[in-house]
Amino acid sequence: MYPMDTIKTRMQMDQANPFRLAGIFGGVGGSLAGQVPYGVLTFGSYEMYKKSLLSQFPEVKPIFMYALAAVMGDLTGSGWLCPSEVVKQRMQAGMHGSTKDAAVSIWRSKGLVGFYEGYFGGVARDVPFRVAQLTSYEMTKNLYLRLKGRKLEEEKSKTRKRKSTAENRMELSSVEAAACGAICGTFSAAVTAPLDRIKTLLMTDSAAYGGSVASCASKIVREEGIRGLMTGVVPRVIYIAPSVVIFFVAYEQMQQRLRYF
Repeated sequence: MYPMDTIKTRMQMDQANPFRLAGIFGGVGGSLAGQVPYGVLTFGSYEMYKKSLLSQFPEVKPIFMYALAAVMGDLTGSGWLCPSEVVKQRMQAGMHGSTKDAAVSIWRSKGLVGFYEGYFGGVARDVPFRVAQLTSYEMTKNLYLRLKGRKLEEEKSKTRKRKSTAENRMELSSVEAAACGAICGTFSAAVTAPLDRIKTLLMTDSAAYGGSVASCASKIVREEGIRGLMTGVVPRVIYIAPSVVIFFVAYEQMQQRLRYF
């Protein structure tokens, strides 16, 4: 889904011909170097935080524990992700010829701080996105499994099947995980689109937008109106929703298999 992310970035920067094929995979190597460890840190810690919070605060509604675990998980991974995002977005914008050139240019001009340009803009986007994504997924999943459990109980009472048979089937299939992922992916991508544009502008030209989330948002609204905050929302949803579907299908299948070890 990376090409859709490139198109979205170009649209957010108001570039001419954002659908051009040249450079459509620009920065993909740096993105993978950032996204894979980020995924390990974020989702691995999320599962640990979630398990701990649910056991320590059983009287609190689970949705609040999912949200808090999502915040903590994303913050855990954010320090690793930001440098790769800065490099990736500059490559997508056509500002450098290679990932190496982008990294060297950033280092020479601003040093280590340059790799964390727009960090708070990234966190301001990623934390709400992760909260929306994981809480909506957990709630959708739990609701579906409850409905599935009722149906299985009805079938069991009619056919007199053993209870263990119904219990062993109380997991999401790949198709079911894809459906839940499509719902939460579309929702989370759409509601965080304004924050995504702010992050893109801060990472590619922070000085021109005041260097902060508030100043960047104010400039966009002042020059483009409220609609300017939603620039790139369509390619963002087209990019995020299928990628979330792919992710949660793999995520559920891997979790189910790891339970046997």
